[in-house]
Parts: sequence; C-alpha cells; structure tokens
Amino acid sequence: MPHKSVLAGERRLKAVGVALRECRKEIGLSQEALAVDASVERSYLGAIERGEVNVTLLVVARLCRALNIKPSELLARARL
Repeated sequence: MPHKSVLAGERRLKAVGVALRECRKEIGLSQEALAVDASVERSYLGAIERGEVNVTLLVVARLCRALNIKPSELLARARL
C-alpha cells in the first residue's frame, strides 16, 4: 500500500490539473492551443490536467504565462 504522503501528493497533482483545466476553459483555449503557447507537448499537458505527472515549476510558469495568470493564482485555485 502506498505511503500516506504519496497519496496526498497525488491529490495535490490532481487539484493542480483541475485548476489548470478550468483556467484554460474559462478563456476558451483548447489543450492544443495552450500547449503550443506554453511550448509543451499536448499529451504532456493532458497528463498534467489529469494529475498523472509531477509538473515542474518551470512548466507551471510557462503554462501560467500562456494563460495570463500568476502561478500563485493557479495554486490558490487548486487550494494549495
């Protein structure tokens, strides 16, 4: 059975992914358009939104810049 902190980490990754998806949809961007704007692969963006990968701070910064929000806003929306 996974350690409790691992499970908590997965919940946080999913929360960031949900917040990212909400921000993207609010401004009417497709995953493809955001991926291009942030210079990430579309499949990687999908994995981030599903909470399947531990996204780096640099990628979060690029995604937020493309969404015209601050990383702190994304994290606040994810309740982190």
